[in-house]
This record gives sequence, C-alpha cells and structure tokens, in this order.
Amino acid sequence: MNLRVGNGFDVHKFEEGRPLFLGGILIENHAGLAGHSDADVLIHAVIDALLGAAAIGDIGELFPDTDNTFKNIRSTILLEKVVAELVSRGWGIVNVDSTVVCETPKISKYKLQIREKLAGIMGIPLDCIMVKGKTSEKLGFTGRKEGIAVFATALLEKKS
Repeated sequence: MNLRVGNGFDVHKFEEGRPLFLGGILIENHAGLAGHSDADVLIHAVIDALLGAAAIGDIGELFPDTDNTFKNIRSTILLEKVVAELVSRGWGIVNVDSTVVCETPKISKYKLQIREKLAGIMGIPLDCIMVKGKTSEKLGFTGRKEGIAVFATALLEKKS
C-alpha cells in the first residue's frame, strides 16, 4: 500500500459582521472570521492536510488571496476542487482528523453536522472523519477569544 500523511494548520481572527462557517456549517456566534474567502478555518486546515499528503502545494498556492476569483467563495467549493484533483491523481482519502481550538463558539453541538458535511464532500464514510473541540485554557489569542485555530491530519492512499 502506498500511504501518505499530511498535516494542516490554519488560523483566522474574528471579524464583526461576517457569518461564521466551520466545516461548511453556519455556526451561531458573535462574529465570523476575517479572510479573503468565507474564512472557514477548519476546511482550510483540512485542505492543507490533503494537499500536503499528496505533495501538491498548499491552499495559498492553489487559491491565492490575490485572486478575486476566490473573494468570498465558500470553502466547501475549494475542498470539492481539491478532492477532484486528488482523485484525478489517483489518491483516495482514508481519513481526516482535526482539532478546533477556540474558547468560543462551543462546537460540541455542531460536530456531527460538520463531520457529515465533510464526509459528503470528500466521499468517505462518517467514521473516517473526526472533529474535536478544545479550548486553550484562556491562553493566547484563542484564549482571549480573538479567533480560531485548527490543526488537521489526513491519510491518503494511492489507488492502483
């Protein structure tokens, strides 16, 4: 078997007046995240994990914030493009694990919905997607409720 592991990380600060999307799901919160796209920090970290595992670049290379084509684009569309690229190169997604670090919002009530959304986009079973929520014990920018950070890991398998 030809397996590859990739990891991804992303961070975005909160911005008033924007909706908050995490894992493709609209989340109730006092503010959304600042960014060129919809700033879905979870999907961005997952994209980088997938791209890293396949060794085909990173999110900034494929979808630069200097290109207005991607202005306010839903990150679910970007993930669909990445999945299609992986498939075209013979890669299959085995599993994805992620950790969302924030004090707010509490994501526990959204985790299943996020997992279902991501599994659907990536075409893999629900039990191959994990989303965990963690606080940073009120330390750092996430602890001060200034934004959200996400770590993600992906495992790919080369299909024959």
